[in-house]
Amino acid sequence: MNIHELTELTEETPRQIRYLVAEGLMPAPDGGRSNASYGDVHVAAIRAYQRLRTLGFKPAAIKPLREGRGGPVTLPVAPGIALALDPALLIGARGVPPDPLALAGRITDLLTDILRETQHHGEIPNNTK
Repeated sequence: MNIHELTELTEETPRQIRYLVAEGLMPAPDGGRSNASYGDVHVAAIRAYQRLRTLGFKPAAIKPLREGRGGPVTLPVAPGIALALDPALLIGARGVPPDPLALAGRITDLLTDILRETQHHGEIPNNTK
């Protein structure tokens, strides 16, 4: 497909697509500049970029995260809560990525405990009446 078809499919501008190629966030098109041809790999790269942007990642953090390098990338989740992802450590020692559902359960338990403790320590004494 040409760049116009790619822009229609992904709802990105030609300028944004050129930016993604220049920054190494998606591969260069086949066929050179005048006969550029894009395929499924380009659509997938744009969709991955869009998904990470929707999640709140800044463009400068997306490339190291996708490449699995660099230091921790911080993602604001909610007021007072940020998630730090270290791409180099995400896979783990055995080369197997963690189970997202198991991680979600651990994070839920941790946040529940923290919020419970925060509420307990932040209570207003009843003797102020």
